Amino acid sequence: MSNLDPRTPILVGGAQFTQRTAKTSVKESLNPIEMMAKVAGQAIADTGGKNVVAAIDTVSVVRFTADSPGDQGRLPKRMFRNAPHSLANRIGAKPRRAFYTATGGNTPQWLVNRTAEEIANGECDVALLAGAEYIASMLAAVKQGIDLGWGSGPDSDPGDDPIEIGDMRAGTNDYERRHGLAFPVNVYPLFENGLRGQKHRSPAEHLKWLGQFFSPFTRVASENPYSWFPTYRSPEEISTPSEKNRFVGFPYTKYLNAVIEVDMAAAVVMTSVAKARELGIPESKWVFLHGCGDASDIWHVSERVNYHSSPAIRTIAKKAFAMAGKSIADISFIDLYSCFPSAVEIGCQEFGIATDDPRGLTITGGLPYFGGAGNDYVMHSIVMMTDKVRKNPGKFGLATGNGWYVTKHSAGIYSTTPTQGKWHREDSKSYQKDIDAEAHPTVIEKPSGAATVETYTVVLDRRGKRFGIVVGRDTNNNRFLAHTPDDDQTLDWMMREEILGKHGTVTPGDVTNLFKFS
Repeated sequence: MSNLDPRTPILVGGAQFTQRTAKTSVKESLNPIEMMAKVAGQAIADTGGKNVVAAIDTVSVVRFTADSPGDQGRLPKRMFRNAPHSLANRIGAKPRRAFYTATGGNTPQWLVNRTAEEIANGECDVALLAGAEYIASMLAAVKQGIDLGWGSGPDSDPGDDPIEIGDMRAGTNDYERRHGLAFPVNVYPLFENGLRGQKHRSPAEHLKWLGQFFSPFTRVASENPYSWFPTYRSPEEISTPSEKNRFVGFPYTKYLNAVIEVDMAAAVVMTSVAKARELGIPESKWVFLHGCGDASDIWHVSERVNYHSSPAIRTIAKKAFAMAGKSIADISFIDLYSCFPSAVEIGCQEFGIATDDPRGLTITGGLPYFGGAGNDYVMHSIVMMTDKVRKNPGKFGLATGNGWYVTKHSAGIYSTTPTQGKWHREDSKSYQKDIDAEAHPTVIEKPSGAATVETYTVVLDRRGKRFGIVVGRDTNNNRFLAHTPDDDQTLDWMMREEILGKHGTVTPGDVTNLFKFS
């Protein structure tokens, strides 16, 4: 590797941690800064280099779910004023930059892509990227009436604020929030039913297929020591509603939903080839980012082109493969973002991967089984991908991320094979404008008259069926959002029969519109 450009960015260390004290003794739980310090120390040790801590000039932390926009219920917001600075203090680093990212499951891969560019451009020499989620311990403490003291501890306020980076826009607008689209468990089923319509499956046939689709994920999770649920589940167990596996957002049973109530942390160290040599990091530790891409679909779910595709994922797939000079056939390891089945199905479609690809679609086990570590899940998949390609020199791996509601997307292609020439990625602004300009329906907030169902879901909780959500079209082909009557007869029928394309009448309301079937 003597002829490499010295500014070539590389990943040189990674580590992850799953904390299980929430279920045993929550008072012993490490706070998220301590969890990140633990994995940061392990990631730094993993580099095999000397004086790495002293060389760190950038610390970036993925935003905690508790600090994300929206109602987080009993989770206290901004408990840690400057998480990257507090992390630096914990490990004895003195970086000149402390970054705290925007919300989104795409963020860790986006952060790797961004940091790689900064390293290539000479803006950064050694970066520590880290994230943690602590919802399991926090909710356990709340339920037990225990004050863990995290908000007043030494990590809570290092005396300054971080630089915030990334797209800070909220995931929904007021119209969508009024109709229940602020919750992922209500939105991803809209995509699922849209996809089902494209496959011409009945609700019962599709639910059975979903069990078959996600059961292999549980197999991977069952063999992963870091998994929150290291349990194999058969297709029938996943797709059969039961007391432990109730419907959440039709057609999803509980076992098809990401599980965010976890305690997990992961960290990655990145540097340049020149700096790695200076720090004595062995070449056997070097992992190269061959291709990457970042883009967003039309921002608001109500305005999307349709509910069965993603122009943004399609675009970043093309950009990442073109940058790497590879195709999907060259990829040996795949981790598609897997918060819900629809996200994986759309990822498969746009990357040209069969849903039953023998290579598998996850290396972790996926968010419902490995654990949905909030905004930071993909940091875990990157750590595992780094390990995979190190153990298989010359092979390539693909990791993807998805933020909000099939909204923000990132991809990275990894290998121990060195990149060629000067590392450069295309500015995402150059192709984002084309995605934003895609033809899409006009959305009206006060629809009235005859209408048709474009996609739908039924929202359920522990108390049972709550209400139906319809994305519909009026006679002018304008799109609207509405709820359905919430009587059991209507909701049972919606969960049993084919609703896509059904006709009815929509009337405007002060808060929510109402769609009644003909």
